[in-house]
Amino acid sequence: MCGIVAYIGHRVAKPILLEGLKRLEYRGYDSAGIAVLEGNKLNLCKAVGRVSMLEEKLENKEGFDGSLGLCHTRWATHGGVTDFNAHPHRDDRHGIALVHNGIIENYAALKTYLQEKGHRFASETDTEVLAMLISELYEGDLEAAVQAALREVTGAYAIAVICEKEPGTLVVARKGSPLLVGIGNDEHVVASDAAAIVAHTTQAFMLDDYNVVKISKDGFRTSDIHNTPLTPKITQLEIDLQEIELGGYSHFMLKEIYEQPKALRACVSGRMDLREGRVVLGGLTNFAKELTKARRVILTAQGTALHAAMIGRYMLEDLVKIPSTTEYASEFRYRNPVIEENTVVVAVSQSGETADTLAALHEAKERGALALGVINVVGSTIARETDAGVYLRVGPEIGVASTKAFTGQVAALALVTFFMARKRLMSADQCREFMQEMEAIPGKIERILELDSKIKSITEKYVERENWLFLGRGYNYPTALEGALKLKEISYIHAEGMPAAEMKHGPIALINEGMPAVFIANRGRQYEKVMSNIQEVRSRGGHVIAVATEGDNEIRKYVQDVMYIPDVCEPLSPLLAVVPLQLMAYHAAVLRGHDVDKPRNLAKSVTVE
Repeated sequence: MCGIVAYIGHRVAKPILLEGLKRLEYRGYDSAGIAVLEGNKLNLCKAVGRVSMLEEKLENKEGFDGSLGLCHTRWATHGGVTDFNAHPHRDDRHGIALVHNGIIENYAALKTYLQEKGHRFASETDTEVLAMLISELYEGDLEAAVQAALREVTGAYAIAVICEKEPGTLVVARKGSPLLVGIGNDEHVVASDAAAIVAHTTQAFMLDDYNVVKISKDGFRTSDIHNTPLTPKITQLEIDLQEIELGGYSHFMLKEIYEQPKALRACVSGRMDLREGRVVLGGLTNFAKELTKARRVILTAQGTALHAAMIGRYMLEDLVKIPSTTEYASEFRYRNPVIEENTVVVAVSQSGETADTLAALHEAKERGALALGVINVVGSTIARETDAGVYLRVGPEIGVASTKAFTGQVAALALVTFFMARKRLMSADQCREFMQEMEAIPGKIERILELDSKIKSITEKYVERENWLFLGRGYNYPTALEGALKLKEISYIHAEGMPAAEMKHGPIALINEGMPAVFIANRGRQYEKVMSNIQEVRSRGGHVIAVATEGDNEIRKYVQDVMYIPDVCEPLSPLLAVVPLQLMAYHAAVLRGHDVDKPRNLAKSVTVE
């Protein structure tokens, strides 16, 4: 959600800022803007639309050759999509410019106070209020004014601030929304995502909540909002620049679908000891005793991560025999949840910055739960605030519609399941069998990817239909939900996912002649039940597209189209069944002429509640 890039150093800032913004375009946005200090003159430029529109407006503008600046891509919250509401925002007195990710919850009261002090507002945003508040408190020291202002606000923020009166200073701060400071040679690059930094330096530190950093080209000072000095932990960014480039693919989503075999091999590498029949998860080793004694597991997440968590719940109950539930993180925090003794809460998030999931995690820890994380981004907030966890190791995911992170989350949750099951009730031989099945998954996905052109042909037959159903049972009910979500996210087709048996209890009324109904009908314990549900749809004129197990030729008699997947043990079947659904969603979006990697209204990382 939104993107911040700021630069201070010895080079011209503008090209560095614009390059950084382009690397953050995947996060989702509707407008962009830049502010540069040239000498002691502040210059701003804003544009509705893509970063390319901002570049066009900048082409013939003077005053943007300074070595200190900041820029932003906005995802609208307060106020419509207009140039006035785009960031950066500036004050009306001291030449202060500010960019902001997050939401200032008490902005209305602050705005009234500032209007009484004579400030005049040009936008409808909460961000302009913060810029004016810093201006009101400014007495010649930008760092002090930022600290004082942040003591007055409630909400979430990642901000970068510059001022005409201090042309050698950049001040940044964070609460609840990610922000990193990259450390180069006599220069610093600040960004809300490491993707905008790695081209310039791999040395960086993540701001913690309430951190404020004053930066010059020669160095930086870190404190909190009360001006207490702090020492940041500088780390090496674990991102390869090639991983965030398109390569030969037309879209990041397609690239990441095809990266899944490699990503899953990386996810499980070194974590399965087939010889001993056990899973090795270094992040959980120190908590093995607590996990053995656990009486309940709660998995909390949002969106795609919640669907992965639901599959994790099925695995934990099936193979570990432990009561488990899945919770929308956004509801968990506000529901006064019951956390019993020996409860484990697992936060699942690709970015590790999802605001709702982070809030749920805080609530669970406050009530005494052991907190685990299943996270992709190393060093992210959730990763730092959990007691232990498992990194996905699938590499950066740029496409807004999650693909390889979903399969990585399912694989990581499977490893956690095997880890706990082996310590509680599973024999070494049983564990070895599951791990052998897991080891074969990447090769089986490669076989599915060979059917891409056929899946595209099937999609072409139905792409003009505006209402779809996705149906599955057992382990593949969450897969059906994920298939429907993927189609909605990028093709803007209305789709519903549900348990196949639930269809009879109302939704069957939606079925009309030719309506596409995608059934996950691989061989498993409920195969015959799914076949009965298929008949119910067919008898009402629906067109059935089945995801079926290789060798199941009988199913062709009952469906219009089949997408085959290799045979696999039932707990791991979602790792295969989801791949044709990802490809269908991708091809539907392309065929309908949509921007696959930048779907409307969506952000990659939702960092506000």
